[in-house]
Amino acid sequence: MTVAGPLAFSVAARRWLRRCLPGSLGARLLLFIGAAIALTALLQGVLAYRNALAQTDTLFDYQMQQTAFALRAGLPVDAMGRPQGTPPEDENHDFIVQVWTNEGLRIFESALGAALPQMAVLGFADVPARGTTYRVFSLQTRSQVIQIAQDMRVRTELAREAALRSLWPIALLAPLLALAVWWVVRRSLAPVQRVRRELAMRQPQDLAPVPVEGLPDEVQPLVREFNALLQRVDQAFEAQQHFVADAAHELRSPLAALQLQLQALQRAPDPAARELAQQRLAAGIERAKHLVEQLLALARQEARGAPLPQAAAGTGTGLVDLRILAEQVLAETAVMAQAKALDVGLSEAPQLQDSFAVAADPQAMATLLRNLLDNAIKYVPAGGRVDVGWSQDAQGRALVVEDSGPGIAEHERERVVQRFVRGQHAGGMAGGSGLGLAIVQSIAQSAGAQLRLDASPALGGLRVRVLWPRPAPAGRS
Repeated sequence: MTVAGPLAFSVAARRWLRRCLPGSLGARLLLFIGAAIALTALLQGVLAYRNALAQTDTLFDYQMQQTAFALRAGLPVDAMGRPQGTPPEDENHDFIVQVWTNEGLRIFESALGAALPQMAVLGFADVPARGTTYRVFSLQTRSQVIQIAQDMRVRTELAREAALRSLWPIALLAPLLALAVWWVVRRSLAPVQRVRRELAMRQPQDLAPVPVEGLPDEVQPLVREFNALLQRVDQAFEAQQHFVADAAHELRSPLAALQLQLQALQRAPDPAARELAQQRLAAGIERAKHLVEQLLALARQEARGAPLPQAAAGTGTGLVDLRILAEQVLAETAVMAQAKALDVGLSEAPQLQDSFAVAADPQAMATLLRNLLDNAIKYVPAGGRVDVGWSQDAQGRALVVEDSGPGIAEHERERVVQRFVRGQHAGGMAGGSGLGLAIVQSIAQSAGAQLRLDASPALGGLRVRVLWPRPAPAGRS
């Protein structure tokens, strides 16, 4: 109860403060700086008043002391036989001077009827008398005691006047200072307003970077990150446009083939021809389905954004054990492999048996390995072999899929990872869409890996390596 109360009050106070504060950064700066100026002016006024009072006390104490010292030699007498300086009855002086004999007889007072009690304490003292307080300085000589007194109300009034005179410059300069702050804030935020106006006037398709020249150092990193975001969005839009164009082009042929096969089925003259047409139509539908699935897989992968750098790869993803993943995908593709009498499984080579785990999206990695196995099963002749293994060397750690198929010519290895591109060895084989390796390439880049294609030294066909490079040693450029 004792902890929840202050916490609840603090939360409520922060909410109230957020509602009361203006949303504009410039308005907030002006509000806080204006409040700071006002608080400083008030504090300076209080300190000026106290300082004026202290200085006035010091000055008047000094004057009282000097007056008493000047009267030590005795009081001069005027032509009327009275001590010089004795005022008329109606004269009012800030200082009251009294002279007492050592026997306690008052022999002089500067203001008639203003007598104060004799002070037995020498030096300064505050004496309450006549409904007020007097500041009294007493000095004893050989034959008399000199007292100089002043009403404290006089001192307070003089200190107040001095403090007010010191506050006039503050009262005049505070608005000028606030105006200067307002001008500086507006000038400092002018580049930000310029960027806001420029972005407000842009068309939706205008993704050009925002100029950072003239922007404050605190705003430039934000604008640079915004420009990087614009660049990624531009790349995503461009990839989407290319994808839509390529997909429309690639879907045109299978859809036209399906239409022709449907017409052939409708025109079949006998049951045998109808059965053949149905088989061809079913095969065409299966190819179209496979193409659409590949297109959707590629679209989902490219929607994840640009490839991540290796340091950031796997951020927000799980740790994937590649051996467990390979066993699951091999089980899924076992039926396809048995249909072609292929030997598909984990590699038995010693250098390809040490598995490892990577930080990646498990679903994406399963799609990667499934596409590699689908390609291998599709293009390896009946009775062939497909192995899945792992390798670790000076280059890094790699997931390896190799087969005994026809392989890919060296001059085609860079082209086949592009979308809708098939190698010459696949020209006479049906069912391929040219998207499998493109999907693998995209997933590998997103996981911080590299796709390497070469000849399999053990099986003679294609070897595909998904390589996670080793990080560069510290201190080496």
